Amino acid sequence: MTPRSVARRTFLCAGLAAATLGLPRPAAALAAVPRQRVILDNDFSGDPDGLFQLAHHLASPSVEIPFVIGSHIHAGDFLDRSTRQPENAVATVQALYATMRLDRPPPVVPGRNGGSTQQVPTAPTEAARRIIAEALRTDTRLPLYYAAGAGLTDLAVALMLEPRIGRRLKLVWIGGMEHPDLLPGVPARHDLEYNLTIDLPAARWIFNHADVEIWQVPRNVYRQLIISHAELDAGLRAAGKLGTFLVQQLERVTALMNGELGETYILGDSPLVTLTALQSSFEPDSASSAYVVRPTPRIAADGRYVAAPDGRPMRVYQTIDTRLTFADMFAKFARAGL
Repeated sequence: MTPRSVARRTFLCAGLAAATLGLPRPAAALAAVPRQRVILDNDFSGDPDGLFQLAHHLASPSVEIPFVIGSHIHAGDFLDRSTRQPENAVATVQALYATMRLDRPPPVVPGRNGGSTQQVPTAPTEAARRIIAEALRTDTRLPLYYAAGAGLTDLAVALMLEPRIGRRLKLVWIGGMEHPDLLPGVPARHDLEYNLTIDLPAARWIFNHADVEIWQVPRNVYRQLIISHAELDAGLRAAGKLGTFLVQQLERVTALMNGELGETYILGDSPLVTLTALQSSFEPDSASSAYVVRPTPRIAADGRYVAAPDGRPMRVYQTIDTRLTFADMFAKFARAGL
């Protein structure tokens, strides 16, 4: 090889290297490790908003999910008229798992099949036993949250069986009626809230007698998580089998309602993700969602609040950061779906 050929080859290699260095490259993925443990409890055979919340939680690296509970709704509910609602919820969760890239899908167990009648039953269920065991763990320092998007049956049973766990977890609950003094200029509704009525005795026992800290997202606030069909279509398009599965679940409900739901849907369980997985970086908390702290009220037999000035402090959320919630959800779905 002549000196001139060597020089030319050196120049070309140097130019190619420079050009390669100038090409845009994918950004390195930001790292995150679990900061919280979150037990997920929802009616996964009922309203599909819980499936969006579940998939979003599963795709969030900052939470460790020990297990998932498939819980019941009302007996004969039009969303699942069967007598096997918890078992159907478990099967639906497993179908969702099959559409996602999951290294270790968390175990999913059925909750109690049916709500309380006059008082909370004390017969232990597998779900209640798992709740107690997780809350009593001493081999981890990660704080424990109980994220519930429907009734509170299994948590109430666990708290009655082992009252010590009340101080060892926080309940984040999508449910309960509006607080009239937090609705300036908005007429109060008088009909009972859906999740509250799934098991009113369980909710009453937790509010009135337990000592667990509650972060409540009442009806007027979870209804802020409203999203249009056009946004859902655009956001789920890149989510592969996961997106297809979620759309099918929404279409199931739309068909049951004869297409009368308009062109929006309320993903009312998504605040469970916002308030746990999407906490702020330094000094972790749900920093972008507004709330007030007040004494936990008692819940009367008719489902309405009764002021209890000496009640333990609870959070009542007034707004949820919907921008963060939906933007993060669609970005993660695009990565997590098969």
